[in-house]
Amino acid sequence: MTRFIHDQFAKDYLEELLTPYGTIESSRRVPGEVRQIDLWFAPNPESTLSRAPLGILAKAIQTPVVFEPFRNPATADEICDCLLKLLVLRGELQREMNRNQRNIPEALRPTLWILTPTASSPLIAGFGATLDLENWTNGIYVLPPLLRTVLVVIHQLPRSLDTLWLRVLGRGRVQQQAIDELETLPPENPFRTNALTLLNRLKADLQATQNINTEDRELIMRLSPLFDQQLEAAKLSGLQQGVQRGLEQGLEQGLEQGLEQGLEQGLEQGLEQGLEQGERLVLESLLRVRFGAIDEDLAGIIDAVLSLPPEEFTPLVMQLSREELIARFREEG
Repeated sequence: MTRFIHDQFAKDYLEELLTPYGTIESSRRVPGEVRQIDLWFAPNPESTLSRAPLGILAKAIQTPVVFEPFRNPATADEICDCLLKLLVLRGELQREMNRNQRNIPEALRPTLWILTPTASSPLIAGFGATLDLENWTNGIYVLPPLLRTVLVVIHQLPRSLDTLWLRVLGRGRVQQQAIDELETLPPENPFRTNALTLLNRLKADLQATQNINTEDRELIMRLSPLFDQQLEAAKLSGLQQGVQRGLEQGLEQGLEQGLEQGLEQGLEQGLEQGLEQGERLVLESLLRVRFGAIDEDLAGIIDAVLSLPPEEFTPLVMQLSREELIARFREEG
């Protein structure tokens, strides 16, 4: 089921978004019957990094937060399960404080944020959730205060930069609109590149899945132009960096060998080295775009992949899965 792919994307996405501001723990276990919270965030009190780019999430992460994102609309039973995990976690924290004869400080009391694409009015009312437009916006419902729980109905959020990072986790038209807005952000935006990389990884995971539904097929089509843009940018950046480095090295060699003949030879050698370095940087960029990061296994096959010209290794990197790529070039290496 592709739901698990989307669930993993949501956790990776929130983790990437919030890591600069504190400690992230994915799938944290809670005591008692085996349960896991999707994502635990604890703010870093010493961080001076501005939270403003996070929009309404900036206010959410002032204290510890439990994030529970849902790809499909959260049911009443699923919301109850989230509340139970929060209460068990809070009990664990209180027991730790009791050992020191203290109550949990307000700054350490966790808040639960349940992210659901849609929610019916009876469901919202059934949990006593209400809008708090003085502090939040449409689509953000607050449960009774002692429960410290927020229900975010993503498809009700207004279209604004403040809600963009949450709407990326929506479905269908809402998610595609958020991707449109994400694409138009300036390149210097601190989260744009990471978000696009994770979306491209989501696209690759969905493409590798059989029997995907119409909605996911439309999402793949929407993400394809973004992937192509990142691919071209990665190639151009890699070649430019490689040529520049090679020319600089060649200039140094030329100056060492002599300002006339040596400089000419050095620049020729530098250009050749630059193109080689450019191909390596292009390949590394492709691997990062495709898989998000270059781990030890991928790093170990780079030289083997570079034995092929770019016009041959590029389609292989784009088409093969990570496991297939490693298996093929590990054998050739």
